Amino acid sequence: MKRKIREKAQRIAAHPATKEALRSLKPARNVWGILGVVLFFILPEIIAFVWGKEITAWAEVGIDHAVSLPQEYWYKAVEMTFGEPSWFNLLFGIGLLLWLFF
Repeated sequence: MKRKIREKAQRIAAHPATKEALRSLKPARNVWGILGVVLFFILPEIIAFVWGKEITAWAEVGIDHAVSLPQEYWYKAVEMTFGEPSWFNLLFGIGLLLWLFF
């Protein structure tokens, strides 16, 4: 069974469509590719590790005093983004940066 799974995985990895899909997923090696990875994966997690509790407390106060539903949703989005830092997202962003340069 393990051999069959390994053979199937090797066939998928060697398939030209898989290689093309991986090439299309790779971030571009320019300023926008680097900024995209840093701004969407790495920076929010660093901010969440450093100021997560303060941002969460501020967002909870904002939710309590929200005057409209969109404003309440905005505060909830801020709370979800910075409330709990994710090692996975941070490592994923670093992995994308490494993949970008190698």
